[in-house]
Amino acid sequence: MSAAEEPVLLHTTGRAGRITLNRPRALNALTHAMVRRIDEALTAWEHDPAVETVVITGAGDRGLCAGGDIRAIHDDARDGDGTASAAFWRDEYRLNARIARYPKPYVALMDGIVMGGGVGVSAHGAFRVVTERSRIAMPETGIGFVPDVGGTRLLGLAPGELGTHLALTGARIGARDAMLCGLADHYVPSAALGDLADDLAESPVRDALARHAQQTPPPGELAEWRDWIDACYAADTVEDIVDRLFAAGDPAAKEAAETLLAKSPTALKVTLAAVRRARRLGSLERVLDQEFRVSCAALTRPDLVEGVRAQIIDKDRTPRWSPATLPEVTETDVERFFARLDGRELGLAADGGLGGGA
Repeated sequence: MSAAEEPVLLHTTGRAGRITLNRPRALNALTHAMVRRIDEALTAWEHDPAVETVVITGAGDRGLCAGGDIRAIHDDARDGDGTASAAFWRDEYRLNARIARYPKPYVALMDGIVMGGGVGVSAHGAFRVVTERSRIAMPETGIGFVPDVGGTRLLGLAPGELGTHLALTGARIGARDAMLCGLADHYVPSAALGDLADDLAESPVRDALARHAQQTPPPGELAEWRDWIDACYAADTVEDIVDRLFAAGDPAAKEAAETLLAKSPTALKVTLAAVRRARRLGSLERVLDQEFRVSCAALTRPDLVEGVRAQIIDKDRTPRWSPATLPEVTETDVERFFARLDGRELGLAADGGLGGGA
């Protein structure tokens, strides 16, 4: 494999260490090897006095990262014993925690598609830059999975019930809405990203951003929907949320209700519980420990394999969820996702949340 074909490109320019996710045909989806490579770079640069800033970008013109390699997870859930996926998540979630605690400025250029695992390697950084092309989402409920990579904490901390709406529907949002929800900090037009990256090699992060960031990202939608979102998603159950959305009298609320009814009923109920528990857990490490339990449990349930088949492999967009309806998913079913893993806990909170060593 030539250097240009490496799935993660690493180089230093001036004061900046540059990470480029380099699988553009796969929208830079993360593999286990990529996670390890990023972690190795962070270790090296943390102890290199010549590197003052770390910048992560995605190759190609479609986006930073569309998430984890979901086909590999599908195959492991269908044909394997789950150990490969659990090992991937163990290292990925430790990387997410490490990024959040990284002692040097970590700058994520969140241009284009940023979903799932892409959020994990960007939105925990100290400086999150979005553009007019940014499309950010945690779309897991559509494939029978649950938001992870610290996403339940990020969405749980969003104002009001905006994060609940995004977690359940998997909706894609742009720059202004990402900033409103706390998933991004700065807006820079995509045409200026090259100049910003060059500037980061020569200047402190705040100085470079001050020269390139703009105050007025393109209009969003969530602010004007805030009233019905907060009222509807405050309900105690997914069934009640759906009922309130249909009764809200707003076309966007009705569309959200219809979107929810197309998602995995199990994933919806577990996601609602996960986001609400994440709000109470406090630290990112404790939330990642919880998400690891939930992800490992999802691997053993039929909806993950079926959801990936329907949305990504066969693309017939007609998943056959099991159970098929919300009332069929019991509280006992949901609680099973949060059960501790005997001898297999992630243990980030227990080890002080250092997050390194992936």
